[in-house]
Amino acid sequence: MNRLLKEIRHSPLLWLLAFVPAVFVAQGLKPEAHTLLFVLSVLAIVPLAALLSHATESVAAKTGDAVGGLLNATLGNLTELVIALTALRAGQYMLVKASIAGAIVTNALFMLGASFLLGGLKHHVQEYNRVGARMQAGLLFLATIALSIPSAVSQADAVTGAAFTQKLSVALAMLLILAYALGLLFSLKTHRELFASAESGEAAEAPWPLGLALTTLASVTVLVALVSEVFVESVQKAAEALGMTPAFVGFIVVALVGGAAEMASAFSGARKNRLDLSVGIALGSASQIALFVAPVLVLFSYLIGPTPMDLQFWPGAVVMILVATLTASLVTNSGRSAWFVGVLVLMVYLIFALTLYLLPPRAA
Repeated sequence: MNRLLKEIRHSPLLWLLAFVPAVFVAQGLKPEAHTLLFVLSVLAIVPLAALLSHATESVAAKTGDAVGGLLNATLGNLTELVIALTALRAGQYMLVKASIAGAIVTNALFMLGASFLLGGLKHHVQEYNRVGARMQAGLLFLATIALSIPSAVSQADAVTGAAFTQKLSVALAMLLILAYALGLLFSLKTHRELFASAESGEAAEAPWPLGLALTTLASVTVLVALVSEVFVESVQKAAEALGMTPAFVGFIVVALVGGAAEMASAFSGARKNRLDLSVGIALGSASQIALFVAPVLVLFSYLIGPTPMDLQFWPGAVVMILVATLTASLVTNSGRSAWFVGVLVLMVYLIFALTLYLLPPRAA
């Protein structure tokens, strides 16, 4: 516990934990203040996500490469998964789909581009293992194809109905989870020597004790779930008051908030010349959202949702995911980076964000 308190004292990001009790106090005193609850819940989720990320990394470091990699892959996007499950149970499928698409695009463009920029401002040229980047980009491209098929079929053939789309979505979800599992087997077991780090940056921090990490993981997951309830309940009316749609909130705000902890790790790694870590987090998180989180949400919708959810996204989201995937694949092909590469990637993300804010997409 002393280790955790010391971590909180020395990390300005974790000072935002003060907003966690503030959320519940505000909910009890002013349940109708949706904008206030929305802002407080966003500020509370960010430090909780940071603690969750640190606890996950500590558990993974204690369990060896194979199990540790699986834990990182499974729990790395736990914040986004909890938020999406909460929205799923509330039947806010537009918010769920926007958060899925937004997380993929944000990780593949914003996190990757900002890492290249921040690392490039300190180091003239940085190198990383392009084999790992190519594999993650390949997995992401596979997922993009699967996510685009339901929308493409429904647009091309008006005869196909909701029942067909749901059956197709379930089948695609199972295929994506299988591809995800085989990808883990390839990178963590049969060919893990191909994914060795390309550079020797500054050493990583010592992990927490296993007991502290597991306790933190369990308690913070519960807190994220409780705060996510407040977030989902307030987001719709707060978005209207702030001049935003749930699609924009899901695509931009939820993705940035849910990925805040991973972004902090990626940016820190880039500044320490550990760009393999940054690229791995950015592309690995994007492919994990597409190959694991999205399919799991489709399957869980049959258990906790008011109606089954499909993988049919609005056309604009499909285009953005495809462009983000191709951009990430293009810029990581050489295994080298400089700050201007990051600027170019960030510009693509800003174009998407501006477009969504000024012309929100219609509901799927």
